[in-house]
Amino acid sequence: MQEQYKKKVIPSLMASFGWKNPMAVPKITKVVINTGVGRVKDDKQMQELVKMLTLIAGQKPAPRKAKKAIASFKTRIGQLIGYQVTLRGKRMYDFLERLIKIALPRERDFRGLDSNSFDHHGNLTIGVKEHIVFPEIIGEDYHFLFGFEVTVVTTARKPEVAREMLALLGFPFKK
Repeated sequence: MQEQYKKKVIPSLMASFGWKNPMAVPKITKVVINTGVGRVKDDKQMQELVKMLTLIAGQKPAPRKAKKAIASFKTRIGQLIGYQVTLRGKRMYDFLERLIKIALPRERDFRGLDSNSFDHHGNLTIGVKEHIVFPEIIGEDYHFLFGFEVTVVTTARKPEVAREMLALLGFPFKK
């Protein structure tokens, strides 16, 4: 995917947006995978969640603790509320390749990514409802399903530029 970016995406974006310098072309800086542990009942399920997220991401997730106490969510300061993995470099591109080519097409009722999933900085956030769409999970024994969110962070300043770049990389957007 990284070679595809250099050979296909950079020249195409330079031509369509009129940039003269290839360094002006936005790029993907990192991919962040987040999951919450609100539905997890016991420590055994927590360990299974960490194991599955490690298989999917290729590196161990970092625990995230609550910064504020919110009574309606029944959270206290310092309580474990989720796990996060930040991918960069080769692991990031390998994960994106598996996400685009294998996992998203296997998702139930998938019609394409929504163009409104971009924030005003050009970052794309995708929700994955079930973790079993990834090929690493097929042979594994799992006892419960969990979902997570994938955020693709780009250096694009506008969502339109980021959408064009990700579409050229093969992200399946709705027509």
